[in-house]
Amino acid sequence: MRSYMPATKGALAFRLKRATMTSAEVEILLVAAVVALACALPGVFLILRRMAMMSDAISHSILIGIVLGFFVVRDLSSPFLVLAAAGAGVLTVALVELIERTGLVKEDAATGLVFPLLFSLAVILISRFAARVHLDTDAVLLGEIAFAPFNRFSVYGVDIGPVALYVMGIILGLNLLFILLLYKELKVATFDPGLAAAMGFAPGALHYGLMTMVSLTAVGAFDAVGSILVVALMVAPPATAYLLTDRLGTMLGLSGLIGVVAAVLGYLAARSLDVSIGGMMATAAGVLFGLAVVFAPRRGLISNARRRARQRWQFAQMMLAIHLFNHEGKPESAEENRVDHLSHHLRWQPDFALRVVGRAQASGWIERQNGQLQLTPLGREQAQSQIEATT
Repeated sequence: MRSYMPATKGALAFRLKRATMTSAEVEILLVAAVVALACALPGVFLILRRMAMMSDAISHSILIGIVLGFFVVRDLSSPFLVLAAAGAGVLTVALVELIERTGLVKEDAATGLVFPLLFSLAVILISRFAARVHLDTDAVLLGEIAFAPFNRFSVYGVDIGPVALYVMGIILGLNLLFILLLYKELKVATFDPGLAAAMGFAPGALHYGLMTMVSLTAVGAFDAVGSILVVALMVAPPATAYLLTDRLGTMLGLSGLIGVVAAVLGYLAARSLDVSIGGMMATAAGVLFGLAVVFAPRRGLISNARRRARQRWQFAQMMLAIHLFNHEGKPESAEENRVDHLSHHLRWQPDFALRVVGRAQASGWIERQNGQLQLTPLGREQAQSQIEATT
């Protein structure tokens, strides 16, 4: 007993220590949450404009901007690299649209042509001219948010937190400001570009303004989380929110919330399983999207299956009402309107016919007396209106 107690206390102390987060872990969570929010907001408009792949294209092609910018300033910490990278993102959008306007290929094919070319050029330039510079293409793709707390921001020698937190906080603020100031214009231009042009909203300028914000967001998250997680957080949360609501404002709020939840759950899972944090965050975002695909109230698979089943029963009830209406008051009605005759006339299985009759009775469309079926006034009205609508 004496040898057992210290081991138990030691295991308990270890579990309590693991359950308590360090300041670095809290900072990682904060960075992840801010990145998720910053990526989700412009991602909503990418989803609505059917430009989800553009986030992938921009997040990869900005590398060419970083490389070319480095060749000019020779300083990896220069803010000029951010501008160069954002410019590369906008250039990607312009090249994709230029190729698409030729009419020779669709937008997805144009995207697939442009960003691999720009990304490959960046990789070639790094390997040929910057092999000794810390521009690691693996880190670019995968990123490592666990390193975010090590890059500190200090003011007059006072450490005030990770650089990534402040950079992404500023970008999040710019995204919010852009959307709030141009909410009406973005909404109209997204759903009806023709109407936006007629109202004088300049949809082209709005489009490139939005793409600039997407590029800045990708650049800001580039160093902290890598391009793969940028794409995951810019596409998966808005796509999930799209399945849950039809209102743009609600979709923006839900998208940000889902992104933060995915970031937190992904980090906790990665911490528990000792695996890649960015990979688990992307996985969590995918899992949340999968849950929405299955359980979304209006667009989920279960909801659609129930809707199809309900429509099937409604169609069968209407067929029954029309059948009774066509034979109502005629000599053959005594034969045609028997329950046991429905399987012969309507080619229904007996069990299915009984269930349709039961549902029609519950809806108040028919009455059943001694094996005979009769329409109620409501059922007669429904059948007559359906016949008139189809003739």
